[in-house]
Amino acid sequence: MGLTSQSVGRGAMDTKLEAFPKATEDYIVALVGNPNVGKSTVFNALTGMNQHTGNWPGKTVTLATGKYAYKGSGYILVDLPGTYSFLSKSQEEEVTTEFLLQHTAQCVAVICDGTCLERNLILVLQLMEVAQNIIVCVNLMDEVEKKHLKVDLKLLESLLGIPVVGVAAGRKRGLDTLKECIREVKDGFLCPRPNQDTQAITKQFWDPSISEEKADEIAQGFVKRAETIAAQVTTPEVSGYCKREERIDRFLSKPAAGFCLISLFLLGIFWLTIQGANYPSQLLQKGFDQLRVILENLLTRWSTPWWLKSCLLDGVYTTSARVVSVMLPPMAIFFPLFTLIEDFGFLPRIAFFMDSGFQKCGTCGKQALTMCMGFGCNAAGVVGCRIIDSPRERLIAILTNSLIPCNGRFPALILLITTFFAGEGQSLFSALILGLFLILSVAVTMGVSKILSSTILKGETSSFTLELPPFRKPKILEVLVRSVFDRTLYILGRAVMVAAPAGLVIWILTAVPTAQGNLLQSICSGLEPLGAALGMSGAILLGFLLGVPANELVIPVIILCLTSGNTLSGDMSTVQMGQTLLTHGWNGAMALSTAIFFLFHWPCSTTCLTIYKETKSLWWTLLAIVIPTGIGIILCGTIQLIRVVF
Repeated sequence: MGLTSQSVGRGAMDTKLEAFPKATEDYIVALVGNPNVGKSTVFNALTGMNQHTGNWPGKTVTLATGKYAYKGSGYILVDLPGTYSFLSKSQEEEVTTEFLLQHTAQCVAVICDGTCLERNLILVLQLMEVAQNIIVCVNLMDEVEKKHLKVDLKLLESLLGIPVVGVAAGRKRGLDTLKECIREVKDGFLCPRPNQDTQAITKQFWDPSISEEKADEIAQGFVKRAETIAAQVTTPEVSGYCKREERIDRFLSKPAAGFCLISLFLLGIFWLTIQGANYPSQLLQKGFDQLRVILENLLTRWSTPWWLKSCLLDGVYTTSARVVSVMLPPMAIFFPLFTLIEDFGFLPRIAFFMDSGFQKCGTCGKQALTMCMGFGCNAAGVVGCRIIDSPRERLIAILTNSLIPCNGRFPALILLITTFFAGEGQSLFSALILGLFLILSVAVTMGVSKILSSTILKGETSSFTLELPPFRKPKILEVLVRSVFDRTLYILGRAVMVAAPAGLVIWILTAVPTAQGNLLQSICSGLEPLGAALGMSGAILLGFLLGVPANELVIPVIILCLTSGNTLSGDMSTVQMGQTLLTHGWNGAMALSTAIFFLFHWPCSTTCLTIYKETKSLWWTLLAIVIPTGIGIILCGTIQLIRVVF
């Protein structure tokens, strides 16, 4: 069962949101349950591909709905967000509460994990006060068997007074029984009558005049009653059935062991992402180069004006192709790996380990999860901040996520490290230096979080309900579909939307002639004093400015400025780029300042757009840009000052 922390408390019952559209004939069934009980697996198994998602009105929380037919009738399933309590705290719990209080659902199926009923029954007991036609679906019965447990479903049904069905949704077992149970409730053959004993502890809870002390006392009654029922219906067939998981969790809870294992996992993912993405990136770029030749022949055949052909091919197409070829392979590797360890149950343990540190910074351990997502893509990390319950702490996580280097910055960091600090072939030393950069970014993130929580976002640290789910074998196909379509292609689409206009801007800058060659060279000269003050150069600053659409563009744009080229080079290897930098006067001090600025500068346009969509505020979006940029300027200016003085 692992380490768990539970909290039960009251929240406001606001039902002002627009009601979910109710079907005229189909029977509406709401799926409710704690996180990590297989609720979505039940939903997918019943509905198949006949499903769609959409945001609840006024919220960023997504609801999934699906349909299935059974014995001549149609059923609509609504997969409500996972919640530990019917009493609203987080935005997801508010959506679940509001949906159920509107009594739109004609039946409520509460999905429980058969391996840890005492935790799930708290929600069941709360729902029995206000919801109608409740069915308890005890899922993961296959894992119950593996752990040598015995769950008496008939006794549970008798104690609760409502129908109880056992299923193993991942193995498609018990689904027909669940469908039949829902049909019998729909047709009136089953009339759930909750046992009055289970409701006695809650009858005062909804009284708005009740004191906090009394509310806490009643809330604890939920926990005690759930534990009593679970103890009556669950018995181990073999002693010590869960000792292995408990030993693993105890080991991970130790600071030294937890830190080492987390570091190994993350470094392994980074190594696989960086190393595995090189060859696919080269293949993609070659494919784009071949496609460019075909497009050029077509435009020539159509007698396209030279300026339009150059604008489309050298500007828009080349820049977009560069972004796709560099961004797609790392994301296609990182996100599936990240989702695999998420499904395996490792990410909640990272949050558990990091919670104490973030508590001292005025936030909670869930920010560690969004930081991990930021290593793949900051835009995805910003979206992932939705898992944080407190609006204040969610905002802190959003504002600081760009302090974590995304995969778009890793190739440039590795290029600078191998060229100026470690040397080619020194992969272990390079990894060590990269690790130090990552530690610096995490330390700065926690420091800025502390400052924000003590100043403009000052407030009490929220309670942190943390569940450590059992270790499970990930479902590879589901992981691939979810990570590729919901994360990789979603983020890549946003990146291309801003890369294409950026390509047009780069082409215009190289096409407009000036006394210094072209407009690009003139801007580089104008930025030279500011660049020198930060230990860099005008070309480097311009590379960062024109790399706003995607960090992957920064180094190619810098090389474009240094070589006075007319278009981005897509076929230059890492070694060739390093030699180009050395040839044009780069040294270790300049490389260090550039690496620091790669860690701390304005977010890419995709991340900025995502921040604005999540916060709905231009002010917070601007602050998310100013914070990392200000830190980068201060650090680079300090390095240059030390260099000049000493």
